[in-house]
Amino acid sequence: MTSKLHFFLLVSVSCAYLQVSMAGDPDILTDFIPPPLFGPPGGNYFTFTGMRALVGAPFPTTFKVLKASMDEFPALEGQSVSYAVLQFPNGTVNPPHTHPRASELLFVLMGSLQVGFVDTTNKLFTQTLQQGDIFVFPKGLVHFQFNCDAKNTALALSAFGSARPGTVKVPSAVFNSTIDDQVLALSFKTDVATIQKIKSGVSG
Repeated sequence: MTSKLHFFLLVSVSCAYLQVSMAGDPDILTDFIPPPLFGPPGGNYFTFTGMRALVGAPFPTTFKVLKASMDEFPALEGQSVSYAVLQFPNGTVNPPHTHPRASELLFVLMGSLQVGFVDTTNKLFTQTLQQGDIFVFPKGLVHFQFNCDAKNTALALSAFGSARPGTVKVPSAVFNSTIDDQVLALSFKTDVATIQKIKSGVSG
């Protein structure tokens, strides 16, 4: 009986370990994943030119993200990496959001940013970053970036540990979803009219 219990315990632990180890992008058994229905790829397949749009372009007037993930750059499939360039005009914010499939390494290239994330005990970790600083946002945790400088723009580069990290924007996910207004009102300890007012602001 004891040996059977030990066996089932070992199997359970092994399954749990296997699930944890497979929580990120799956490993591939080839050097890369070629495009379907085509012959062997050339150098162009491994080159992403989408960031050229930044060269010589005027800085945007609202917060803007330019991504190089698997959706934009198919050669990243199986490589567990992706990039995003974040442009912050003065006084703009990248609202609270999460990346369910990746941690994020943020590198401030220009200006300064106030950043932060909230852990699973609701503790806020925040920092004001200067040009040249790097900050890590742990996988799946709610985080934000804010250019609180009233005069200067900020530019940052984010690297992700997944080819498709995903983004869940907290305000949009909560208030632009089909969650019933009564449920939201009870959850936020307010009334339906307030929830509807917030919804109109988030969708606008």
